[in-house]
Amino acid sequence: MRVVMTPNPYRDRNFKYAAQAERILRDAGIETKLCLPFGVDRSFELPAELKLANLNDELERCDMMICFGGDGTILHSSKAATHHGIPVLGVNIGTMGFMAELEAGELEQLSRLATGDYTIEKRMMLAVEATHEGKTIYSDTALNDVAITKGAVARVIQMAVYCDGQESYNFAGDGVIVCTPTGSTAYSLSAGGPIVEPTARNIIITPICAHTVQAKAFVTSKDREIMIRIGKTGRKNAFLSADGGRAVRISYGDEIRVHRSAQETQLVRLKKTNFFQVINTKFFNR
Repeated sequence: MRVVMTPNPYRDRNFKYAAQAERILRDAGIETKLCLPFGVDRSFELPAELKLANLNDELERCDMMICFGGDGTILHSSKAATHHGIPVLGVNIGTMGFMAELEAGELEQLSRLATGDYTIEKRMMLAVEATHEGKTIYSDTALNDVAITKGAVARVIQMAVYCDGQESYNFAGDGVIVCTPTGSTAYSLSAGGPIVEPTARNIIITPICAHTVQAKAFVTSKDREIMIRIGKTGRKNAFLSADGGRAVRISYGDEIRVHRSAQETQLVRLKKTNFFQVINTKFFNR
């Protein structure tokens, strides 16, 4: 078995946890390669003795990715892994760590990978495309969410939301979030959206600070196509991003279409903990 490890160097200082995991995996007979999940600042000093491999090259010939960091790091790394059809195991060394399977103190469980003592949990993803005057200006996939938000000093955004071509509502507000069940406990939850079990197959639409009581979050079938048409945005543009990544400007008349992606993220499960236990632990410290 061959495993790629992608520690967030800003979280896993001096790669402490990655080194522990490497020893455990090596003793279990698993080959490992260490890769950075993203580029680091020029001023950031990596350990001189560190041997790093190229992530894209290693994903071509590995069986699994182990990601060390918070949910943001796991989201970022899982996109590359999903593109190569590789399952991801998250180790939380962040704060909330909803997507992580293990905490930093549970690394000994990694030895179970050698005997196949784990399961794979598939999570639906979203595909998003934005068009301006009929031309595509942005496309991406998201495991968590697609967010349309106003700029820091912009007025509210006027938006019309359609489901399969039927207008669902038209409102002014700070934006709207279209998310998967996995993303229901992220930005959508903070904006008042529902918590949805992550293995469900639904699309959730959550307005952000809507200026009307009629614009409520709702849950649709996985097979719906959601389209948001941008209306007035005041003097500034609005912004579109997927999973909190690079944001692009969108403006009056632009259309953003979101539907279920053909790709699915595969998350490795070692523990028997169910979703409701995770909710109690992460939110209520029970």
